[in-house]
Amino acid sequence: MTAPLRLIIFDVDGTLVDSQGDIVASMHHAFDEFGVPVPERAAIIGIIGLSLPVAMARLAPELDSAAHDALVDGYKRSYLSLRAKAGAAQSSPLFPGTRDMLEALSARDDLLLGVATGKSRRGLDKLLEGHGLQTMFVTQQVADFHPSKPHPAMIHAALAEAGVDAGDAVMIGDTTYDMDMARAAGIGTIGVEWGYHPAADLRADHLLSDWTDLPARLSAIWEKAQ
Repeated sequence: MTAPLRLIIFDVDGTLVDSQGDIVASMHHAFDEFGVPVPERAAIIGIIGLSLPVAMARLAPELDSAAHDALVDGYKRSYLSLRAKAGAAQSSPLFPGTRDMLEALSARDDLLLGVATGKSRRGLDKLLEGHGLQTMFVTQQVADFHPSKPHPAMIHAALAEAGVDAGDAVMIGDTTYDMDMARAAGIGTIGVEWGYHPAADLRADHLLSDWTDLPARLSAIWEKAQ
């Protein structure tokens, strides 16, 4: 019996790349520019993965939507500037072992790779270009076209675009937003321990401390589903 085609969906920030330095710096710039108190670092780290309008509303609930829009604009300008100065690969470096892992998985005939991220289309394009990963992912779901995580719309769109059933897909991420999104869509979950939310909070089906453990975790998920 031929094995089904399966889809692995990755979060980006905190899972594939470490972008927290520029994210925190850009939040500081945006709040300083608007003249309101800058949130604590822990609060900023806690919203990574959400779409920017939702993130700003959580960080500054006392402000109105126009102020949130201004904060989003300030953040984007700062982030673009920082990335332009350093380059995407240096601004958001891949976590150790990530490239080898992606190349190994993409070489398999039974797997498809995708991403579901709170980044914009432009932001994801620049990141993938900077790392030379433009052709790695068959489905790329971004914040421009979907409700913010943990709404399952990104997962539903990824499954439809890849032509894969929910039982043959898994989400890999570092935040509770990733895991809740995946559960809402009815797919398996793998949490990474090096990301921005405490691993104990993820309630993932499996946890990874290193990419080398991923093949075994994938096998465990899909063997259980059979």
